[in-house]
Amino acid sequence: MNLNGDMVEVVVEYKKIKNTYMRINDDLQIYVTCPRYVSKHEIKKLLEKNKASLEKMYEKALNKKNQTDKILFLGEELDYVYYKKVIIDDGRAFGPSVEAINAYLEKNALPIFQERMDIYMPTYKHLPKFRLRIRNMKTRWGVCNKGSMTVTLNTMLIHKKPYLIDYVICHELAHFEHMDHSKAFWQCVEEHFPRYKEARRELKD
Repeated sequence: MNLNGDMVEVVVEYKKIKNTYMRINDDLQIYVTCPRYVSKHEIKKLLEKNKASLEKMYEKALNKKNQTDKILFLGEELDYVYYKKVIIDDGRAFGPSVEAINAYLEKNALPIFQERMDIYMPTYKHLPKFRLRIRNMKTRWGVCNKGSMTVTLNTMLIHKKPYLIDYVICHELAHFEHMDHSKAFWQCVEEHFPRYKEARRELKD
């Protein structure tokens, strides 16, 4: 199927289900999961009907793949140099592979996130004692859990610009005062991070 000028392979999976689902995975193929009785002609019509949505999904998956082929550290692309171990030095990233370097950056993101957190914590009143954690998350950049008194940041933020990390930090710290996303919550975020609307837009792209 042609999506945005690229020929994309369609993989059909028949299962004992009632509805038909479409998705584009990291391998940039269209996966159609449907009931056994759905014909190839019906699948083709369904694909064409949803072409606009599929093109958006494909563009998003393609951008994600292109990012994983790069080494981004705090929003800056580093030059890759092959080496047996990982070293980050003067705009260059030495390591056995791009994947290994990105994994190293994500694994060691906590001290950098803590430094950014320490900048903003004094600007909040009555913050409780909490612990900062990191974790790879598929759908969220950060989580504030008042039950466990933890703030968890997505390890993938290490590839983003510092101001985007700062926004997520301010967002999660504001949740200690407002657990919802009410008007008061966003006023609190804006008080500590005036560029929050710009940051939200960039993180959604």
